[in-house]
Amino acid sequence: MSTISGSFSYDGAGDAARDAAAQDASTGTGAAFDVSVVVPTYQRPDMLERCLRAIIAQDYDKTRYEIIVCDDGPDDATRSRVTSLARECEQGPRIRYVPVTATQGPAGARNAGWRASGAAWIAFTDDDTIPDPQWLASGVAELRAGADAVSGRIVVPLGPRPTDYEQDAAGLAHTEFATANTFVTRSALKRVGGFDARFTSAWREDSDLQFKLMRTGADIVRSEHAIVLHPVRPARWGVSLSQQKKSQFDALLYKKHRTLFKERIRSTPPLLYYAILAVVVIALLAFVNGNATLGLLGLEVWLALSAWFCLKRLKTTALTRTHILEMAWTSLWIPFLSIYWRLYGAVKFRVLFV
Repeated sequence: MSTISGSFSYDGAGDAARDAAAQDASTGTGAAFDVSVVVPTYQRPDMLERCLRAIIAQDYDKTRYEIIVCDDGPDDATRSRVTSLARECEQGPRIRYVPVTATQGPAGARNAGWRASGAAWIAFTDDDTIPDPQWLASGVAELRAGADAVSGRIVVPLGPRPTDYEQDAAGLAHTEFATANTFVTRSALKRVGGFDARFTSAWREDSDLQFKLMRTGADIVRSEHAIVLHPVRPARWGVSLSQQKKSQFDALLYKKHRTLFKERIRSTPPLLYYAILAVVVIALLAFVNGNATLGLLGLEVWLALSAWFCLKRLKTTALTRTHILEMAWTSLWIPFLSIYWRLYGAVKFRVLFV
């Protein structure tokens, strides 16, 4: 590690295991802090800066915590922004920049961050959050009182008629345990091996950590005073189609924690989706066999089910022309993509999951 300026330092090693070994074998500077705040990021320097400014402004002794930015890219724009911010806030907490190259996704990035720390307590948040000034003190207070992990409160501001994407993102506010606002002792992370880097998207990796902690008997508490604001970031038109890819990680979580998955996730097979798939398959087979009447009937049923699905999604969401068109289009294809990625995950992770 070489110091660049002021309170900024650069960790050139991207290999998480090597970082862990180096930190465990030394009394590294991280041990001088009560807590390390780990922030994974990927090519969002503006959002990252907003988050870091809120962490720097915490009502907590600036000499007792550090910020570790784990750049899951990494890219020069992010490093430059972190460097600039650290120079601007030399009287604030130390900021460390860790380029992550050995893994992909926020789970692996968080591993690189907490393993690079020598602090006894680790706070996790995301680059698109805005932590409340009392966030860090509130979470640490629970760890100091003996908790192994703390789940904080996530506030997602929404208008009266949000988009479907915004409403889906607001689900974070109701999750039991989300790494956008989590505190864990370093010893507990070591016991469970940290995050499973096979979760390469921001989906279910936090539940996996929660379930692993639960299975070791860890004391996980809730702190309503450890608050982060999580504004919904802008999304491109039709984003719900690409989001279906995350379904594959439901299969991995199910494989690892079958009982807890059923109890806590309560995810059931998407029967509507399978019904739509069955109707379309029957229609295609009918056309292939020269039965146009049955084929057309099948297509009509598909469109009717898709329309019902669309109306269901629009029931409490925005009714602008653009959003209605987006819901109509994506409702046609989401069932097929969702099933594809669920089955893809089942095959990839070798588990019976439909």
